[in-house]
Amino acid sequence: MTVYTPSELMTVNAARLLRDGDVVLVGVGLPNLACNLARRTHAPNLVMIYEAGVVGAKPARLPLSIGDPTLVSGATAVCSFYELFTLYLQRGWVDVGFMGGAQIDRFGNVNATVIGDYARPKVRLPGSGGAAEIAAWADRCYFITPHEKRRFPPRVDFMTSAGFLGGRAERERTGVRGGGPAAVVTHLGIMEPDPTGELILTALHPGCTAAQARENTGWPLREAAQVRTTEPPSQEELRILREELDPKGIYLA
Repeated sequence: MTVYTPSELMTVNAARLLRDGDVVLVGVGLPNLACNLARRTHAPNLVMIYEAGVVGAKPARLPLSIGDPTLVSGATAVCSFYELFTLYLQRGWVDVGFMGGAQIDRFGNVNATVIGDYARPKVRLPGSGGAAEIAAWADRCYFITPHEKRRFPPRVDFMTSAGFLGGRAERERTGVRGGGPAAVVTHLGIMEPDPTGELILTALHPGCTAAQARENTGWPLREAAQVRTTEPPSQEELRILREELDPKGIYLA
């Protein structure tokens, strides 16, 4: 039996969501790994955009941040942050926003700002960066996070990035062009929005159960009519992650 970590499991399944030719605005951490894995496997024509203003990045090694110099070598273009968000993202040229989040609620709203009351937070987090804009304007958004009850409250403590707000109809009334959250990948499975915009369980990883997912979700998690089982990571996917992308275990430890 192939042995893999929860981080490897999430990264592989997130990478599989990407389509060849997608234009992706890449977040740091596991989303970064997932996009680079997809480009090295089933999506060689993936166009990766990094928030610092790098378009068509082809990093020779795993970039450690959105401003890592390795992103520039071989890239299609380098522009300003302003140009990236106005001329690419808001213009409708970004297919996927790939991000993480400290909290994600039942309608896919994301908190990356504070845990607790904003004025007196228990924990102060990095904040939005470009996540609020990406969530509003990308055609679809994917998220990666461990499946823990504290990470999936019924309502986020602070809405850094809008998912479906109070439901899909409410998001549509705002007029933003982006399609909103398309999938949340966890170490237990995958959640996707139903027609109302509420996240429901659509897939489980091998050996995981719906009961585990419900126990680790802060709202009454519903299941799709048919919950599929994901394929485990392949030896080649794991090799690329361990030997080419993150050999020092910076993100996969």
